Amino acid sequence: MKSYIITVNGTAYEVTVEETDGASAPAAAPVQKAAPKAAPKAAPAKAPAAGGGSIKVTASVPGKVVKIAASAGQAVKAGDSVIILESMKMEIPVVAPQDGTIVSIDVKEGASVENGDTLATMN
Repeated sequence: MKSYIITVNGTAYEVTVEETDGASAPAAAPVQKAAPKAAPKAAPAKAPAAGGGSIKVTASVPGKVVKIAASAGQAVKAGDSVIILESMKMEIPVVAPQDGTIVSIDVKEGASVENGDTLATMN
């Protein structure tokens, strides 16, 4: 007799196989799974940006603001650079997620930012 652990759709089963002529099917019994991990804690809510645009342009990496490529009131298309960050000695453009108008730039050149920080807002 041999036992195997088989996982099907996230449920673990212990299967015991009895060596026979193949006429009988193996019995499967559920194996107790470990308790699911707790969901990660949500990030604390940040105060709304001063400009009040409905679309937030956020930092995708921690770094330093090296260039502000757009200004308040400027129309931008999806993919246009709004701000350039430097992270790990690379310049990383932060782009407009969709077409719209820049309402506010919420950082200054030289500022350090963290992943997820709001850099600008747009409508």
